[in-house]
Amino acid sequence: MATGGRKTNWFAIWVSVAVVAVLVVVGVVVVVLNNQATAPGEPPQSANIDAKTGAIHVGDGPDVVATYVDFMCPVCGAFEEAYGETLAGLVDDGSITLDIHPIAILDSKSQGTAFSTRAANAMYCVAESSPDASLAFLQEMFANQPPEPSAGLTDDQIIAFAETAGAAGAAPCIADQTYAKFVTAMTQSTPPDPATGNIGTPTVVVNGERLTLTGDPQVDIVDRLQG
Repeated sequence: MATGGRKTNWFAIWVSVAVVAVLVVVGVVVVVLNNQATAPGEPPQSANIDAKTGAIHVGDGPDVVATYVDFMCPVCGAFEEAYGETLAGLVDDGSITLDIHPIAILDSKSQGTAFSTRAANAMYCVAESSPDASLAFLQEMFANQPPEPSAGLTDDQIIAFAETAGAAGAAPCIADQTYAKFVTAMTQSTPPDPATGNIGTPTVVVNGERLTLTGDPQVDIVDRLQG
């Protein structure tokens, strides 16, 4: 017998509600996973590392020289060869605080091994576990810099250089790539070249002023600090 009106199809309604609920849950999961993928990761926990800027502080001088380097970058290797001794001397005599920013822009040049990221991660591992070994480790890495392009150094080789520098405790952190995400985030915050808008290595900033390097550390660093 006809009832004079439609029956409410509660089954269809509840199915629709369930589908919407599932879609909402899926959407939330996707957002969470995307956020996790792009999150900067936990920063190293050490007083000598600035968790916001990624700077590894070496020394405690009044003037600040900040360097942004990629351990695969051949120009960074040449920069260390030309400027490294001068910078180390200025740290030792108390003139400067050297802020080392290990970044990774050349992973594509290491045959799929992500050497730049692994090496920068290792720099943070060393600085966190053995702050006094930071500069020695940087020097070891550039003294044994692999060519571009190549597979780079293995984790075992990097760990060996960390031990030589005095940071044997950094090995687990290096092997686990504990700060790889942090390296990626800090790389993206490298100050760009005003002329091109691109980031590059080496980037050198003295007391907040980005330098155009001449190849002469006396002119670029020492005279600038004394003037």
